[in-house]
Amino acid sequence: MADTLYAWFDASVERYPDEPAVEAGATRLGYRELRRAAEHVAARILAAHGSAPRRISVMATRSVAVLAAYLAGQRLGATVTPVNPAFPAQRNRTICELAGTEVLVVDAADAGQLDGELAGCAPTELRLDSEEVAAAGRAAATEPGPELPPYTTGPDDIAYVLFTSGSTGRPKGVPIRHRNLSPYLAHNIERYGIGPGCRTSHTFDLTFDPSVFDLFVTWGGGATLVVPGRAELLSPVDYIVDNGVTHWFSVPSVVSVSAQLGNLPTGRATGLRMSVFIGEQLSYDQAEAWRAVAPNAAIENVYGPTELTVACTEFALPADPADWPPTSNDTVPIGPVYDFLDHLVLDEDGRPATEGELVVRGSQRFDGYLDPADNRGRFLRHDDDGVTPYEGEGPLTAEHYYRTGDRVRWEAGNLVHLGRLDNQVKVRGYRIELGEIEAAMRRHPDIAQAVVVALRNGDDVELVGCHTGSPLEPQLLGRWLRKRVPVHMVPRRFRHLDTLPLNPNGKVDRPRITRELQSHDLAAAGPAGGHGGHHGASR
Repeated sequence: MADTLYAWFDASVERYPDEPAVEAGATRLGYRELRRAAEHVAARILAAHGSAPRRISVMATRSVAVLAAYLAGQRLGATVTPVNPAFPAQRNRTICELAGTEVLVVDAADAGQLDGELAGCAPTELRLDSEEVAAAGRAAATEPGPELPPYTTGPDDIAYVLFTSGSTGRPKGVPIRHRNLSPYLAHNIERYGIGPGCRTSHTFDLTFDPSVFDLFVTWGGGATLVVPGRAELLSPVDYIVDNGVTHWFSVPSVVSVSAQLGNLPTGRATGLRMSVFIGEQLSYDQAEAWRAVAPNAAIENVYGPTELTVACTEFALPADPADWPPTSNDTVPIGPVYDFLDHLVLDEDGRPATEGELVVRGSQRFDGYLDPADNRGRFLRHDDDGVTPYEGEGPLTAEHYYRTGDRVRWEAGNLVHLGRLDNQVKVRGYRIELGEIEAAMRRHPDIAQAVVVALRNGDDVELVGCHTGSPLEPQLLGRWLRKRVPVHMVPRRFRHLDTLPLNPNGKVDRPRITRELQSHDLAAAGPAGGHGGHHGASR
């Protein structure tokens, strides 16, 4: 088994040199050609920087130039940190500073921020043209490669650093080592039968760690990465059918959003063999809708935080929907946990239980945040004496579990994701899981998606139920919901939305919904501070 990201890719080059490695529009590169394209970019980086950098950042666009730059960074032994051109420039500058970026590589077609607020954020800036990079790969495929330093990267080196939201107001860096990645790649290549002839989707932005599956499960197995055009993901079925995609990987929201846009025709994607969903709860409604789109495709639901290297659980839906296991919140189970990882489900007192927080340790668990101060409270030890939270003192060891912050429950032998621990609020002394209310709302025949947020005003907590689908009379919806959940769980007001906003990773953007509701309330209050009469409104 290969032990670094580049070694996984390079092994496929040796086994399948002429198999297609990537297709992006009219551009198609075989494995040998893509390696030479990456070597060409590596030589450009060396020439521009004067030496092999330890840390590079790539402007995360889906282009041949950026994919080659990601591989070039791995070939040079650098840690790669993607930044997203859709993010505010100040956030990207902060990420480059925290990551210690020495070289920033961008596709020349997406250099807008580099010409403005990002200018000078790295000592070396390199612009690449995808057509030129592809041409270099094809022209040099049968010739000696450029002079590059020996490849000396090992499993303990850091492959990439991704940044997640931090409670302190600054992003938290998550370094993932090659030894964390190799077990994940090996497991998924085997599980999904990835090999020559397979054609995999590329739905995830490089700043979102499921993109590691897109790229390196594909390239580690010798399959073809099919890169969508800028608008193709708005019509995923066309993208799948027109490009002969056999393996699909995305967030569940793609299903709901496509259905709302009228871009989810049924029965067309007959060549799709495997569909895998990650990133948020997969509802049974979404699974049924996708099965109608791709009737021959197996459907799997997987789960995992960035800190546990992409995914650490998996659940395959039975082929016959009559055998789909019912769950308490109408979502597809997420587990069990990979059998080569250790895990516990702990209640509030730190005791093993059937419901509580999922904690995991093992080969895919990262070694701690880029800033050690962020480790406090995120790890724990569990033994016969109970739980010992990690308070930032002493080393993190293999015995420490990572606290996922996710509530799960064992139901009929499977793990069901109940929501984030911080989605649990208290209303009038009652502890409420917002996900339970959302599940109840989704059972309404005229509701497509539902999100419940808790707005705080001093000591008061107000629940607001947001939904897509048909506009509904709030009072009637409230009465309907009172028959299904206790009265203290019925939102005080409801909002109809045409669509739920998504963050750049394709997940429902709950913070944005909360901010917009709060802004609306401030505007409705008026200069005198009185309430504007929107209690219970639906729009």
